[in-house]
Amino acid sequence: MSPPDAPADAVPAPLPDFGSGTRPDPGVDGSAGGAGRSTDHEDTLDLRLPDELIALFDAGPSSAAAAAAAGPAPASGTDPVAGHGQLAPGDSAGLPASGTSAGDDLLDGVAEWGPITTPAGPFQLVPVRVERDLPLICRWMNDPAVAAFWELAGPQNVTEDHLRSQLGGDRRSVPCLGVLEGVPMSYWEIYRADLDPLARHYPARPHDTGIHLLLGAVSDRGRGLGSALLRAVADLVLDKRPACARVIAEPDLRNIPSVTAFLSAGFRFSAEMDLPAKRAALVIRDRSLRDLM
Repeated sequence: MSPPDAPADAVPAPLPDFGSGTRPDPGVDGSAGGAGRSTDHEDTLDLRLPDELIALFDAGPSSAAAAAAAGPAPASGTDPVAGHGQLAPGDSAGLPASGTSAGDDLLDGVAEWGPITTPAGPFQLVPVRVERDLPLICRWMNDPAVAAFWELAGPQNVTEDHLRSQLGGDRRSVPCLGVLEGVPMSYWEIYRADLDPLARHYPARPHDTGIHLLLGAVSDRGRGLGSALLRAVADLVLDKRPACARVIAEPDLRNIPSVTAFLSAGFRFSAEMDLPAKRAALVIRDRSLRDLM
């Protein structure tokens, strides 16, 4: 892999919390978006409940929750990350059987988004399967630099509880492995911020989509890779979610390398937020500005 240079590289020994996993309400993710102009002074609060949230109250448990209760999907011999092995670059035919489909989440089917091209190579978001991915993700969470912001260090059951709270819920958040050139190398959470408790703390708009990210290997940090992937994934969200006008993130303000990575990826700084567990920077990538930033 040969990631591009980015301004974030100028910060020495950056921490890997590209989108801290510490939320106002742990275990629940969300995001909101909508049409409208995107300058800071026009970020206004839309108090109408999103249709998806109303539907959740009316319809009861989602099909995704029912599927989760039925048990994990059977292992597939064509799973590109089974055993965390190598997936041939550009191979989209052998996508993992993740138990998700286009109708199973509130994010327009993350499992169906497919691979994308980045300056660092072909990249794909692969929804997490706990039985397959827990040891790897737990190892990343126990890296001291990661643990300082994600706060999920400890035995595997700590990470497992965090993952299952998303996988067994209403699918407003989808935890994923980031697979670059066939190698699982990062952990992502793509979430609906307008359906998340985070929406109480900023002027959310319907379909805002949030991102949390950590880079697993120390060798992948501090060389512009995070910025390159953040830009690519933010653009992927906007391409795959037509109703989403904004991609948002709320990295910890103390994590200057993380904030810098988002700004280098085309996000704009909107505001500071006092969340229950941290003081965060609200950063936004606007659909209307994506070709300018």
